[in-house]
Order: sequence, then structure tokens, then C-alpha cells
Amino acid sequence: MGTLGLNHCLLLSALLFGIGAIGVLTRRNIIMVLMCLELMFNAANINLVAVARFRPDLTGQVFTVFTIAVAAAEVAIGLGLVISMFRNSRTVNIDEIHLLKG
Repeated sequence: MGTLGLNHCLLLSALLFGIGAIGVLTRRNIIMVLMCLELMFNAANINLVAVARFRPDLTGQVFTVFTIAVAAAEVAIGLGLVISMFRNSRTVNIDEIHLLKG
């Protein structure tokens, strides 16, 4: 077996990001949309760590730690909003939520 190179990691990252982007654009369940957003964050993390692996500095790992913190905050806020919307409208389907309409 050969070694795992930068191109392999970037290809994996691009594939995961593409799957996440397609999921965000096509899913109607807000929980699935949040999961696809997390997949996109993880793809960016893989990209940052892969590039940092082949460079002598730790910038990629530092950015990855910040990205993980932002993703955790996004999950906490997103799930809070989902719970609030579910309590008001009894659905998590994006098309059926009309909370912002006057």
C-alpha cells in the first residue's frame, strides 16, 4: 500500500463537503440540514488538518480547534431553535414552518 498523500485527503474533504452541500440543498427536515452542515464543517476540518500535516507550522490545527468550537456552538443554537420551532408548530419540516410570516 502507498502512503496517504495530500491529494487523497483533499479529495476526501471535497467529497464530504459536496455530500453535505447536496444534503443542505435537498433536505426538508431541519435536523438533517443541521447534520449536513456538520458534515461540511468536518470536511473543512479534514482539509485544514491535511494541509497542516504537510506544512511545518501548526496553523491548520489551531484553525481546526476554532472550527470545532464554532460547530459546537452552531449545534447548541441550532438545536435550541429546532426545539422552539417544534414546540410552536409541531413539525421540523422546513416547508411547513411559517413562524416568520406576518
